[in-house]
Amino acid sequence: MTTAKAYLEPADVRMLEEQAAYLRDRLLIRVLFRLGCRISEALGLTVEDVDFARGMVTIEHLKARVRLSCPDCGARLGKTHAYCPRCGSMVEKALEEEKERRRVRTLPVDAQTLEMLREYVDRGGPPQGNAKAFLFAISRHRARQIVRECAEKAGLPQLVNPETGRVHGVSPHRLRDAFAVHAVKTDASGDGLRLLQEQLGHASFNTTARYRKVAGQELKEWYEKLW
Repeated sequence: MTTAKAYLEPADVRMLEEQAAYLRDRLLIRVLFRLGCRISEALGLTVEDVDFARGMVTIEHLKARVRLSCPDCGARLGKTHAYCPRCGSMVEKALEEEKERRRVRTLPVDAQTLEMLREYVDRGGPPQGNAKAFLFAISRHRARQIVRECAEKAGLPQLVNPETGRVHGVSPHRLRDAFAVHAVKTDASGDGLRLLQEQLGHASFNTTARYRKVAGQELKEWYEKLW
């Protein structure tokens, strides 16, 4: 019987990729792991977001909700409002300015992943005919299915949350966790954690620092210093 563990390792992710039946699915797994991005961010990627010349990908931070309000009366607004439902003021300009303030980050991509992206685009992978040529054009549900099915085929074990003890299956977010833990195990210095915070798009450094605990590096280094 396979023993559960806390996080996926690079070798596990390679096994996931090998079980993907299509280039799109293999690329999805690779982007989630190699960029450490959220599933919503990966699914929001378009062809235009990939700078093949510089080897960079631009990602819009989609986790935080954008709270929109009328600049005149402060009433809450929906993203489709043209006029404030309370005072009647035109709010289109305010909405556009608020949307422009949404954070984006530009991340480096390793050469192998970039080549896979190029191959995928050259093959006509992204569906055509949409206003935006999303790279994957699948739902979150389908993305979870792809990762789960590949994990089952690869025989990967269940994962245990080191803080709560809860056992769960392999999911897209576990690939993001795997990236973070791999990064911390490679470089747990102050600069390394700061760059990891930037890569993951964490607003708080404390969120990033939790991965140092998950990786076991902090406790191990402390213990070794005792002797």
